[in-house]
Amino acid sequence: MPLIKDGRQIADNWIKLADDAKISDNFPVIVSLDRWNDDAENLLKSALELGVILESNQSPELIENGLDKLSLVALNFPAFGDGRAYSYARILRERYGFKGEVRAIGDVLYDQIQLMHRCGFDTMEIENPATLRSLNRNKSADVNVFYQPTGDGEATASSLRKRLLDSHKELGYEKAS
Repeated sequence: MPLIKDGRQIADNWIKLADDAKISDNFPVIVSLDRWNDDAENLLKSALELGVILESNQSPELIENGLDKLSLVALNFPAFGDGRAYSYARILRERYGFKGEVRAIGDVLYDQIQLMHRCGFDTMEIENPATLRSLNRNKSADVNVFYQPTGDGEATASSLRKRLLDSHKELGYEKAS
């Protein structure tokens, strides 16, 4: 599957390791939460970069104690309407200060990508052909004013409105009745 970062397709050097597969020392690996829980000691003995996939019903709290040893956390969107991964990305970034890669996998659609970035995702695995076509057609962001606050520091529409009203008040303009 194509891996997208900053609107461009990039090479994916990570291997998704099956729960029963042998560890290879050649590539960074992404493992399931079950494999991480069962085999973290052996995984950490290898010289590999490690990542964990969390399903939509698996909170980042389940890997909190191992985040400092992980380079990547992949969050699954099993269906486009399941938004728990947005919250999980924010928890990873804002609560735990995770600096590694946060990857969206699963049912990732074009309309979701901008909010995914705002919530802390770095990369997206794109399965949907229509999303790939849209990414190839649209190289710039369609939206630059946001209603939802996130941890990305971008101003929201309401904060921009308030800033504008405050500046008008400072200049002596009164609100029209």
